[in-house]
Amino acid sequence: MTSGADPHSADGPTPPATATKPRFALFVATACGLGYLPKAPGTWGSLLGVAITSLNVYIANTNMRFVTVPENGHWSDRVPEANFVANEFSVGLVILVIGLWASNRAAKYLQVKDPQVIVIDEVSGQLITYLGLFTAGPILHSWKYLLLGLILFRVFDIWKPFPARQAESLPGGWGIMADDWVAGVYAAIGLWIARAAGL
Repeated sequence: MTSGADPHSADGPTPPATATKPRFALFVATACGLGYLPKAPGTWGSLLGVAITSLNVYIANTNMRFVTVPENGHWSDRVPEANFVANEFSVGLVILVIGLWASNRAAKYLQVKDPQVIVIDEVSGQLITYLGLFTAGPILHSWKYLLLGLILFRVFDIWKPFPARQAESLPGGWGIMADDWVAGVYAAIGLWIARAAGL
């Protein structure tokens, strides 16, 4: 949910000495510590989302599927394109849920509504972006779709079109995560349009 210089709220006051440090929640919320990097931590969080998507493309090509859909049809077919959609969706859902919990815990501990060090929201939004391709095919044939997805997500994350900015007012982890989900949806639509236009 950051802009070019990642202007999250300042990290604010030091947590009380009596507070128990939620180490695992902070580890998840900072995306394995990426949020502690001094320059553009939100962009580093987005890049982790790009790396996860790249890994999902590789896994899809090995015919591995994290989830199985019982019905006949595209999602059930053991082909790289269907594997990618299933894997990206399932991984994205896990990160969405655990990110919501972790960001809420971390923000409470740091006593700031939206600390700069929390970047799991960017990871989640970036994963949503690549669902706009619906298939691993474009990424397999050109790395440009990975780059375009990153650029589109960062643009919408900075711009915060409706209702992204309004989502920031939601309580706890919802306010931290939801605006990036909105940015991810906008970016996914943009990526789909780019693919449909043959770019």
